[in-house]
Amino acid sequence: MKENRIDFASFQWIDLENPKLGELTEFIKPYGLSPHLLQDLVQVGHLPKLEKVGEFNFLILRAFSAKPNGKLTTIPELSNKIGFFFTDEILISVHQKPFQFMDEISGHFENPESLILKITEKMLETYEAPANWLSEEMDHFESDVFLGRRKRFSVEQLYFAKAKARACKKVLHLTQTLLLHLTVQPSNEAQLQDLKESVSSLILQFEDFLDEANSLLNIYLSSNSQKTNEVMKLLTVFSAFFLPLTFLVGVYGMNFKFMPELNWEYGYYLTWGAMLSISIAIFIWFKVRKII
Repeated sequence: MKENRIDFASFQWIDLENPKLGELTEFIKPYGLSPHLLQDLVQVGHLPKLEKVGEFNFLILRAFSAKPNGKLTTIPELSNKIGFFFTDEILISVHQKPFQFMDEISGHFENPESLILKITEKMLETYEAPANWLSEEMDHFESDVFLGRRKRFSVEQLYFAKAKARACKKVLHLTQTLLLHLTVQPSNEAQLQDLKESVSSLILQFEDFLDEANSLLNIYLSSNSQKTNEVMKLLTVFSAFFLPLTFLVGVYGMNFKFMPELNWEYGYYLTWGAMLSISIAIFIWFKVRKII
């Protein structure tokens, strides 16, 4: 377990990285924290939550930690959590994975709330990279579909992109609900309001991507269906031309001894004339009906 302590003017921040369950159990004993909360901390896929436990407030948030273009689809694969225990005098943060922004946080903080809000701001910033990446991917998807490069369009890639957007949107929705129920001191209200606006903006970006992805997929499937219909239409037209001609050829291709037409001097030419007349009549009928 990596432990980092920072003393501010009015409170102490203790940051615990990659603690084992036994180490964490021993650590929280002096603070009178309930051991059942540790299950939430060690559970990999636990979603954001806010809870009051005695004199401590217990908070869990999730930061995006995966590569935006990886083939990952679930919340535990795409993000990692940070747990917070805090009162007015102490802040304890617990996380299994290292976060660069945790080491970069510096400056003066009047109370644990202001520090938590700063960490939350940094955590929300981790969702900007996947949001931007998904926006760029959507531009590529639209170019492939609308500019005649459908062979390059990948439904599989669109699936993974949609899965990332859904997972991020779910986490951000829960974070937004948490922030709406979070009460802070008057000096921190402006900072909290900025976070609410930031999370709303991120949610809108992921919702826009999902809406555009669904529309694009429907257009792509409709386009493929239209192509299939055009092929079927072409085959139907050819069938309509050749079915009566095949019938005539079949009739006069029979090897019966007594077939009067076989002895006609101009039977061959009359048959050709009949087939051409039928073909012209079918063509005119299709034109009148505006089928071709």
